[in-house]
Amino acid sequence: MLKKKFPQVSYGANTFFVNSSKKYSYLTTLLSNPIQQSPNENLENFYLSTISFDSVTYTDLIKSSTKSGFSILGKLVHTHLIKTSFNSSLYLLNNLLNFYFKCGEIDYAERLFDRIPKRDVVSWNLLISGYCQRGFYGKAMEVFDKARTDIIKLDKFTYSSALNVCTQTKDVGLGELVHGLIIVSGLSFESFLINSLIDMYSKCGKVGQARLLFDTSDNVDDVSWNSLIAGYVRTGLNEQTLGVLVQMHRSGLKLNSFALGSVLKACSTCFDGSENFGKVIHGCTVKLGLDLDVVLCTALLDLYAKMGDLHNAIKIFKLMPDPNVVMFNAMIAGFFRSETEICEEIADEALHLFSEMQRKGIKPTKFTFSTIIKACNALEALEYGKQIHAQILKNSLQSDEFIGSTLVDLYSLSGSTEDALRCFHSTPKLDIVSWTSLIAGSVQNGQSEQALSLFSELLVSKIKPDESTISCALSACANLAAARSGEQIQCYAVKAGHGHSVVVCNSQICMYAKSGDIDAANLTFKETENRSVVSWSVMISSHAQHGCASEALSIFKEMNGCGVVPNHVTFLGVLTACSHGGLVEEGLRYFESMKKDHGLNPNAKHCACVVDLLGRAGRLADAEKFIMDSGFENDSVIWRALLGACRVHRDTVTGERVAKRVIELEPQDAASYVLLYNIYSEAGIEQPATEIRDLMKERGVKKEPGLSWIQIGETVHSFVVGDSSHPKSAMIYKKLEEMLEKIKKSGYVNEKSVSSASQQEQKGRFSVNYHSEKLALALGMISLPKSAPIRIMKNLRVCEDCHTTMKFFSQVEGREIILRDPIRFHRFRDGSCSCRDYW
Repeated sequence: MLKKKFPQVSYGANTFFVNSSKKYSYLTTLLSNPIQQSPNENLENFYLSTISFDSVTYTDLIKSSTKSGFSILGKLVHTHLIKTSFNSSLYLLNNLLNFYFKCGEIDYAERLFDRIPKRDVVSWNLLISGYCQRGFYGKAMEVFDKARTDIIKLDKFTYSSALNVCTQTKDVGLGELVHGLIIVSGLSFESFLINSLIDMYSKCGKVGQARLLFDTSDNVDDVSWNSLIAGYVRTGLNEQTLGVLVQMHRSGLKLNSFALGSVLKACSTCFDGSENFGKVIHGCTVKLGLDLDVVLCTALLDLYAKMGDLHNAIKIFKLMPDPNVVMFNAMIAGFFRSETEICEEIADEALHLFSEMQRKGIKPTKFTFSTIIKACNALEALEYGKQIHAQILKNSLQSDEFIGSTLVDLYSLSGSTEDALRCFHSTPKLDIVSWTSLIAGSVQNGQSEQALSLFSELLVSKIKPDESTISCALSACANLAAARSGEQIQCYAVKAGHGHSVVVCNSQICMYAKSGDIDAANLTFKETENRSVVSWSVMISSHAQHGCASEALSIFKEMNGCGVVPNHVTFLGVLTACSHGGLVEEGLRYFESMKKDHGLNPNAKHCACVVDLLGRAGRLADAEKFIMDSGFENDSVIWRALLGACRVHRDTVTGERVAKRVIELEPQDAASYVLLYNIYSEAGIEQPATEIRDLMKERGVKKEPGLSWIQIGETVHSFVVGDSSHPKSAMIYKKLEEMLEKIKKSGYVNEKSVSSASQQEQKGRFSVNYHSEKLALALGMISLPKSAPIRIMKNLRVCEDCHTTMKFFSQVEGREIILRDPIRFHRFRDGSCSCRDYW
């Protein structure tokens, strides 16, 4: 070790110099409370003093500063020793060495150790354990080797420190070598070392060797039993854990809180019979008078919460007269560990506990904050979350990666993407959870391009995406219908070893389906192992959106045959399939089965499917009655489904009444105005149509501009109506004109006659010819081979004229055209559409 001088010790802003000798009556004050009772004056007096105290006094001062963590006092004592040329005993120097390690002053400890003239085994032990406590495991073993070569007789504490290094580094090979040295030294009978060996083998995953050592040792005590039990719990051998506890009880040893707590931890993993075992252990704690032990109560609370028994968890918490921060944390976390869905009531209880914790003056920890933000997320309580965020900043905990990821979730879920980004960038240590939270938030807020950009940044960093991150990236590709990008992410998933993950496969199916490639989705589904209910539901919904009703229902029957229990999403896909396929009776039957056979309460989306189903069959009166009886009569989604049916069946009377209801519920939503305008316009009722357009202007309701896009190779090309910004704009318009001429010769006629149309209508007819999806189609015709289907995505519903022209284009050009709008897929083949002209 390097020989270095100790630096001059200073206190505060002043460095005190010796000017006179003073009495040291103030030593009593320093020893009793060196920090709070006039520290400045006492320390200054001590430093100025030139009196040499005795070894006991110096040792007491060092121990006091070690216990209190008041490092300045310890350094001043050391300085005083040097200044007065005190002949320090080895006992005093060892205490000073311990002080420096406990205060984290590694450099000072090393220098002091080098200056100790005659070190004993305690000196070496302090150096080894000090390095181990600070995580310098390599240095600790170097010192251990040097102690052996310096002809120092090592004691049980030396070997215990070396075994601790092996435990922390999980180096069982090195641990076995130390074990051999213990046997050679003749200390293998020491129960202290036996316990250290059992702990080392258990924590290194060699619980069999730990058990063998335990069984062959004569000097085992309750610590040995506790270590063995903890080892079984750590390796997940739950039944063996219970067996060891029974043996411990039969051996005559009194069961303690550590052993019982470890067994309760095993029971909380929810193996077969764990609930009954947990209740038996609970009974034992009461019988032994340990029912108010904080460790056991925390373990019991956690056990009941994981079993979903929040009632008993709360009862245990309330029995504690003075719960500490660990108990509060366990109870708050317990609300989110139950198998039940996190509801508003549960989140409210968690927030109430957090408030009670603060009223009691208990300082929250990192775990408290990261858990309570989950409650804010569940309640979508952004304002309350901001207050929690302020407390996090006040406690300087914003750098914690777990807190950072929950804050990103908080702002992402509330749509505050910019705030989420700020939290993300202000977290110094970013982990995969933080990245996934931000990417998922971007996808959820409709910022899929940003999500893919963030995923690219993640790939450049040294952090590897996990299956959840990859799933989010595939979801972004699904929203953009960017199949080529999705294929690249799929390749990365396979290369990274996540290719067979059910989560990734489910997102992959969704990505291909939303990109219009139902065949690739089918192939992925067939290759998916251990399909979950999500896998089946995604496939059913995908076929339903593509108009493949019979295939969707066939998959549902196969799902039932495999014993997979359907959920709300599954039935939504089934009802959508029946709706898009015009299967009225089947749809109504499945709707009733959902309630009676599976105990699932329909939500507004299920009811909207039934309304769409009845509307497709022209049963508008039945659909309206169904809405009034459904319990969702104030939901705009259901009424809008009926309004769409009124447009298809040209029922202006019902349509006008329904439109007024929808506009009343959502006065700023443009879709309802547009649907009613189309109903009047298509029925030739011009005055009300004009009034609707004027009403939109009066209320400031703006229709979202239509946007269509198509992916050619690696590039996504987007268009708006009459767009001329594309580099191949001239070629696109020339091709579109050629295609329009062809379909006119095949019988296409625009419904609006030019001769009877007004100037505004002529302009509208002209713009219809150059709607965004037609421009995207023309580019696809130019760029893609004839064998490839043309896949176009659109943000608004396709208009009637575009739908008609697409059917003609598919027939005249002999091409398959797949057009996705917000509601469904339209697959145009040989002059017909999969939607059967109902959308």
